Amino acid sequence: MTGHTLEDDQIELSDRPLLICDVDEVALEFVSPFMGFLNSRGHELRPVSFRLTGNIFALDDDAALDQAAVSVLLEEFYAEQDKWQRATESAAETLDALSRDADVVFLTAMPPRHRAIRRRVLDAAGMPFPMIASEKAKGPAARTLHGDRDLPVAFVDDIFRNLHSVRDHLPQALLVNLMAHTGFRALAPNPGEGVVVARDWPHLGEVVRHHFSAHRPAAG
Repeated sequence: MTGHTLEDDQIELSDRPLLICDVDEVALEFVSPFMGFLNSRGHELRPVSFRLTGNIFALDDDAALDQAAVSVLLEEFYAEQDKWQRATESAAETLDALSRDADVVFLTAMPPRHRAIRRRVLDAAGMPFPMIASEKAKGPAARTLHGDRDLPVAFVDDIFRNLHSVRDHLPQALLVNLMAHTGFRALAPNPGEGVVVARDWPHLGEVVRHHFSAHRPAAG
C-alpha cells in the first residue's frame, strides 16, 4: 500500500489501476435534481447554453439571475443535496464491477464544508469509494493522487476544463467525458483531442476496462 495525502484526506492506493471519477452529473445526477430544487425556490433552469449563469430565471418576473444569485442557490442546494441527488443510472453497478480490478477514488469539485453530506449521499447510493472534495484545479490533484506509479490511470468528468487540466498534469491518463443530462450534453462543445465521450455508464465501463487491460505493466 502507498499512502497519498491530498487536502485533509488520506487515500490508500493498492498496486492496481486507478480510476478517478467526478461526482456531479457523473456518478450522481446534478442537472435534473437541481432543476427540481430551483423550481421549489421559484426559479427555472432553461438549458439554452452550456452554463448555469444566464440560464436560471425567476418565475415571477422572468429575470435571469446573476452569478452571485446563482452561487447562493448552489450553496443552498449542496447543503441539502441528500434530498435531491441520486445515483446516475448504472453508475453504482459499473463502479462496483470496475473496483474488483482497480482502485476507485471520487474527486469532486465542491466546497469541502459539504463533504460530510456528500459522503452520506454516495454511501446511500451504493458508492462507498474514497472521496476528495476540493475546489482547486483537478489536474494537480490527480497528479498528486496518482504520483509516479507505473500503473494505468483513467479520469472521468463532465466538464472539459477539468479533463484538459488532467491532460496537462497527468498526460498518461485516459480521459473520459460523461454527462447524465441529455439536454446539456447536446449543448456541450467538442471536448477536444484525446478525450473519449462515453454514451453512458456501461459504455464507460467498457472503455476503462480496455484501457486498463491494454496498459497494464508486464509482469517481471
